[in-house]
Amino acid sequence: MTVIRFELADTERFGAGQGRWPQWFPASALAYLAHTELGVSIRALSRLSQCHPSTISRQISRWERLRDESLIDEAFSRLTVKPCPNAPGTTKKEPALIHVMPPESPCLPDDETFAAEARRILRRLSEPGAVLALASDMEKGVVVRETEAGTTTRTAVVERAVAQALAVKDWIACATEGRISRYRITSAGRAALGGLLAQSENRARGMAEGQMHVDASGAKSLRRRSTLGETPLMILSRRREKDGRLFLKAAQVSAGERLREDYELAQMASGASYDWAAVLAHETQPARRKTQPLSAEAAADRVAAALLLLGPGLGDVALRCCCQLEGVESAEQALGWSARSGKIVLRIALERLARYYEGLGEGTKMIG
Repeated sequence: MTVIRFELADTERFGAGQGRWPQWFPASALAYLAHTELGVSIRALSRLSQCHPSTISRQISRWERLRDESLIDEAFSRLTVKPCPNAPGTTKKEPALIHVMPPESPCLPDDETFAAEARRILRRLSEPGAVLALASDMEKGVVVRETEAGTTTRTAVVERAVAQALAVKDWIACATEGRISRYRITSAGRAALGGLLAQSENRARGMAEGQMHVDASGAKSLRRRSTLGETPLMILSRRREKDGRLFLKAAQVSAGERLREDYELAQMASGASYDWAAVLAHETQPARRKTQPLSAEAAADRVAAALLLLGPGLGDVALRCCCQLEGVESAEQALGWSARSGKIVLRIALERLARYYEGLGEGTKMIG
């Protein structure tokens, strides 16, 4: 990968106040902006990157073509680049330093936010039949997936700036363009998700620490979790009763997805470290903070309130299967339950969750 050797501006020194270029932003895109917005020559970019001018020329041509995609064009249009003054080696045509100057508010997510959001959204888009629906006049989009009952269920809410960043990284691509465009995960996005999940597991658990649990006999075993593809809830939603009816109603599936969405949003809170077992044991109470419905803090409060409502047993299986993506059979063994009882208990939990979320009304929905 070509690395453009631009130095990044010191915001205090130059008074820009909008921060630095995030590390996730492609170096070739930065070169494109330097060439088109600042007039930096291809030969100058070649010297900075220590690669052949033809390589830089191809990269610039590629980004020019990619701007035909609306999300990428939006992302680039919201950026303003300019040379930093008084920098060593700066000339009118070949500035040594460049600095991002968003027009009103930061329009590029920082590295930590981007990694967390990419992990959350790509994980949802990796599920069969999932698409990101984004209306041209909305600042937020939704990841939706068709259920076995023929309905669609919302599985995640996405900030437009995050969607733009995912498109710039080529981790999502437009499948259907229109007033409501639909995006799917790319092969590059699936590969990136694997790396993001591995980083997250290593950071959170440290060499798989925390994935061990104690079963009914007191022995430790590795908890197997599904991280990509079909989730335990998706698998269960396809099962049918003897009379042909689906084992789970659409509202029950939707409730389980809402709990998982809240759970994943909660993990994005700064310094988040929640003891959900303590909530289930009634050792802690939901905070019920007055925050925006889709903030990480509000999502954590909803998860805590839902688990408190469900209590031990129902809450345990909902947390394991819906949020932590542990298989139903694995959850049965961990909880010391008899075989095939987990799906029945989970269905009862989902029915109560459906009533819980129904009672919250539309306040927690960003897009209907």
